[in-house]
This record gives sequence, structure tokens and C-alpha cells, in this order.
Amino acid sequence: MFSIEHDFDATVVTLVDEGETPLQEDVVVHGFEDCITVEQYDPRADRVQRVTLSMTQMRDLAAALRLPEGVYTRKDG
Repeated sequence: MFSIEHDFDATVVTLVDEGETPLQEDVVVHGFEDCITVEQYDPRADRVQRVTLSMTQMRDLAAALRLPEGVYTRKDG
């Protein structure tokens, strides 16, 4: 299950793990104008872990999810 919310300065997508146990904590993706952040609560460290991706990194990741193993260069346009 996932939800999408549009805030003032970001689009927020929350991914909920509904599979069989052991379940993972929710993943929250914040889409800003200049970057994407991915957050997940880490119960072992008792804190939220955050990764920040530039828009170029996000486009590369989206492309990589559809490609076979290898090394690639993405060209815009």
C-alpha cells in the first residue's frame, strides 16, 4: 500500500510494507524541486535514516530499475 500527498513544497509518497512478517518500517519519499529524500525509521538505532538524491541521481535510479546488469551513461534529450 502507498499514499501520495501534495504539501506546499513537496510531494510525499509513503510506502507501507504489507507483506508477511518480518515487516519493514514505512518508507517516506519527499519530492522537492531540487532533490528527493528517502526516509525510514531504524528501530536498531532508534532514529530515522535519510538519504538525499539529486534529481539527476533520481532519474538515473529510475532508468536503472528498467535495465539489465551493466554500466550505463544516460543522455538527456
